[in-house]
Amino acid sequence: MFDAVVFDTLSLAFEEADLLPETGNILCLRAEAVPFLMRLPKERLTCQNSFKPDHDALKAAGFTVLPPETETFPSAALTVILPPRQRDEARALFARAMRDAPVGGVIVASLPNTLGAKTGEKILAELAGETQSLSKHKCRAFWATKTEDWNAPLAEEWIAFDTPQEVDDGALWSRPGLFSWDRVDAGSELLADSIPEWIRGNGADFGAGQGYLSREVLTNCQHVESMTLFEAEYRALACQQKNLEGFANWTAHWADATKDAPKAEFDFIVMNPPFHTGRADSTSLGQDFIRAAANALKTGGTLWLVANRHLPYESVLAECFKSHEMLEDEGGYKIIKAEKPKRKR
Repeated sequence: MFDAVVFDTLSLAFEEADLLPETGNILCLRAEAVPFLMRLPKERLTCQNSFKPDHDALKAAGFTVLPPETETFPSAALTVILPPRQRDEARALFARAMRDAPVGGVIVASLPNTLGAKTGEKILAELAGETQSLSKHKCRAFWATKTEDWNAPLAEEWIAFDTPQEVDDGALWSRPGLFSWDRVDAGSELLADSIPEWIRGNGADFGAGQGYLSREVLTNCQHVESMTLFEAEYRALACQQKNLEGFANWTAHWADATKDAPKAEFDFIVMNPPFHTGRADSTSLGQDFIRAAANALKTGGTLWLVANRHLPYESVLAECFKSHEMLEDEGGYKIIKAEKPKRKR
């Protein structure tokens, strides 16, 4: 989620450079349901976001929203991009936007200076050849017009790299932009090693990412009947298919685990919960994951959790579970086992 000053800077660029076309479609990539978007002509606007909470918020606000798997975009006179944090994912998004825009179409984006505004403008310039920009509120808005001689081969190269691929010497299928995208996360690996082989029943993986934890459980815990994966970033689901190939007893859901998980259904839950929202740290998000896990576990169920050592999860664990204990404290991570959600009175 971007700060309001990013949209203030974007609005100023629209005014000073007269970027809003009088006719033609408008496309917003990685769109967020913010007041800036409300000021664009809704009848000409199409939005895209593969992150479930943002996708759902856009639909609830009445915007036309592309399916989450969309990576070829409708032609638009103006394309607004809210660039993702990871460079290779951002490059591919700019490349797809430039590829699908008509000649004469304008691509515009905005970023805080501290989060790579100059790099973002450089990416756009490598594709378009020439950019313009405006700086305000410690942010930068930058834009370019597509010409006949834009750099199509470079765009193809960047798009090709943004696909599911084997990383970490074949240990994992992943793609740019996902959490710990180019290697097995050390915390997840520690959690996988800490889960005992004797666990059984129907399990869930909250914030499943590429499916690494679920794969390790199904590989090493022979009494597990099934795994259900909940992941809010649609781009991860194709990687789950690759990483869990050969297993039949699992299902994946494009879902916000904090809102969409069922009640009292699972015997155990594993998770490495996220602790940032967009670009900002948010310990409350991990706490919401813990509360959701407590609600989704059967009475007597068990949560297996890994977190950075400094994250303040103990109070919410005490609030939601009968008991909890730290099993490991290693390499800056803590492994916590929590048992049996309290019955509500």
